Amino acid sequence: MTYAVDRVWEELAYVAYYLHWDLDKILDLEHPVRNRVIGEIGKIHTRFADES
Repeated sequence: MTYAVDRVWEELAYVAYYLHWDLDKILDLEHPVRNRVIGEIGKIHTRFADES
């Protein structure tokens, strides 16, 4: 199964934007771990938005 290149770039940008990690550090994450990080960032973002 191949993973859409555009989707990978979306994930990279999302993590880089919120955590300020460099590209190599993000790419070193296994796909399931990267997805978990993205999910956790999303939860934090939603919680902060709800509090505002």
